Amino acid sequence: MKFIPNFLFGFILFFGIYFFVRNIKKLKRNIRLGVETKTEGSIKQRWLNVLLIALGQKKMFNKPISAFIHFIVYIGFIVINIEVLEIIIDGIFGTHRFFSPLGRIYGVLIGTFEILALLVFISVIIFWLRRNMLRIKRFMSNEMVGWPKKDANLILYFEIVLMGLFIIMNATDVEFQEMNSGNLVSSYVAPLFDGLPKNIIERVAWWLHIIGILIFLNYLFYSKHLHIILAFPNTYYGSLRPKGYLENPANVTNEVKLMINPNAHLDERGDLSTKFGANDVFDLNRIQLLNAYTCTECGRCTSECPANITGKRLSPRKIMMDTRDRMEDIGKNIDINGGVFKPDGKQLLGDYITSEEIWACTSCNACVQSCPLSINPMSIILEMRRYLVMEESSAPSELNNMMSNIENNGAPWPYNQMDRLNWNNK
Repeated sequence: MKFIPNFLFGFILFFGIYFFVRNIKKLKRNIRLGVETKTEGSIKQRWLNVLLIALGQKKMFNKPISAFIHFIVYIGFIVINIEVLEIIIDGIFGTHRFFSPLGRIYGVLIGTFEILALLVFISVIIFWLRRNMLRIKRFMSNEMVGWPKKDANLILYFEIVLMGLFIIMNATDVEFQEMNSGNLVSSYVAPLFDGLPKNIIERVAWWLHIIGILIFLNYLFYSKHLHIILAFPNTYYGSLRPKGYLENPANVTNEVKLMINPNAHLDERGDLSTKFGANDVFDLNRIQLLNAYTCTECGRCTSECPANITGKRLSPRKIMMDTRDRMEDIGKNIDINGGVFKPDGKQLLGDYITSEEIWACTSCNACVQSCPLSINPMSIILEMRRYLVMEESSAPSELNNMMSNIENNGAPWPYNQMDRLNWNNK
């Protein structure tokens, strides 16, 4: 009978990890819906970006107060969960605080964890107040209504509960409190439970803490907080090219070469049978799809977007959220149909993202510059623009007039080339 808790723990741990691995496989499958693309640039610089941007959160510090609080939550949550290793060992083998024989070292570790837990608890409450009471504009946009808002709050509640359980678990552990080492925070909480069955409370808190962590782990797949994991590969694969660089697809280059010279040598990378641009996630590359899953929905891109600021419908954040939603819908379609996608009569362009949003973009790269995780919404916008122009011959009348003038007059203006010297006077 005494081994029943161990078997129960092993069962819960197994299925928690199983569902997490299954979700990661689905995530990988959905990202692989996109076109494979090569990684260019210095590997050293890519790893440096992982270190500075993903781990060090360098790009967040243009808003120093919120960045500092976020850094506390991020580092605190990661460091505190190192204790999960001890919990797993205790759960499987029936031990109690397996690493406690380390003595002073153990006390320093748990003391650090408790201080961080308190800081995380306070920081999360600040974030909740900031998101729900201060009503910051970028958190109140149309795309943040409904599930995105609930998701943002739910993850805060998760963190509050997990940190609270951690402190309660330590405060009601009589043996740990008697050590008087590492109980820097829990020693002040322990008196609150005097006269209560501390051993039972400690066990309940211990079980709820580990179960909560496993639930949190699997919830990530359905949440914007998937960036906790994907921030690292996303910053590694982020573009190292200058912000003003525009991709010149090989199939477009080949078309131009053939127009100039039918016998021209074609770029082997450019398949003339492929369509130009993108109207669905299948046409985007895998890095762009990884970008969509990595989006934190923080809204910094949208708050910096000049089109959005001036009242246009474009929201770079929504572009990423819509791309992710389309991938999720396709993934569900594949799951339902035995691993094969059956056309659903929908596409990213039109059903999720409108042409009005696409043409509102000024291509200024403000969204790319402001993103704390090297996400590039503009690259998706440009691919859909390319599709509209080159596949559907659909563009705003102003743009069509400009292109006609370039074709006929060699310039964007509607003046004959013979009047070139008069252009400066207009």
